[in-house]
Amino acid sequence: MKKISLYIFNFVSVFWRLIPSFIRINFLTALFVLDSRGKDKSKSLKYLFFVKDRLDWVINERALSFGKGEHPKHKLINYHKFFLDNIKDGENILDIGCGYGSVARSLAKNKPRSNILAIDYDQNKLDQALNYESIKNLTFKNIDATKSLPDGIWDVIVLSNVLEHIKSRNIFLKKIIKNSNCKKVLIRVPSFERSWEVQMRKNIGMYYFSDNDHKIEHTVVEFEDEMKKSNLEIKELRCVWGEIWAVCKVN
Repeated sequence: MKKISLYIFNFVSVFWRLIPSFIRINFLTALFVLDSRGKDKSKSLKYLFFVKDRLDWVINERALSFGKGEHPKHKLINYHKFFLDNIKDGENILDIGCGYGSVARSLAKNKPRSNILAIDYDQNKLDQALNYESIKNLTFKNIDATKSLPDGIWDVIVLSNVLEHIKSRNIFLKKIIKNSNCKKVLIRVPSFERSWEVQMRKNIGMYYFSDNDHKIEHTVVEFEDEMKKSNLEIKELRCVWGEIWAVCKVN
């Protein structure tokens, strides 16, 4: 069914693209204007946000195609450098929720004297991570960190877009700190304060998280409070690219 739909869309798009682009854009804009001019302003905003979300989906799909399967945002945001700058070569690193292993591979290549263990509960993502190049000082394991941690003592724990997926974050953080004996935790999470639109969506009763699995998207105050309750001292905090990046020391 999907192949048939794509075939139909591709066929129609040939004729659609024959129309000059400025006419296509003005026509679509006029449709959105007409569609959003109802008396219920809250409903109109919800509709426009929904349209924007669909457009963002198309943009991300095209960006992935442009990047040949890897989203260009990883290089543009360059969040890998944040982790690299805060890890000394030779420190043992536990990357929790490593996903497809992009951060773990960067760490392994740039910190050749470090041992990196990257874990994730999703075997499908790990399989894709393992299909990339093999690096001597990098190991992947299928482990759910909310249930158990691998044996070993780790100097640094990396949590890149992980905490927002966990409900009992204080319990989780205290558990991994205790079981790993780590000295430092490097955290990256999406920020609630990334745009006025997030607060607007919340005000009109619309889903405002950037992912359906997110349990929270922190304000800076919420993040600072959570770290304090988890016995972590924030040594550095940056708000960039709509995210919070933090270097936390274990108290």
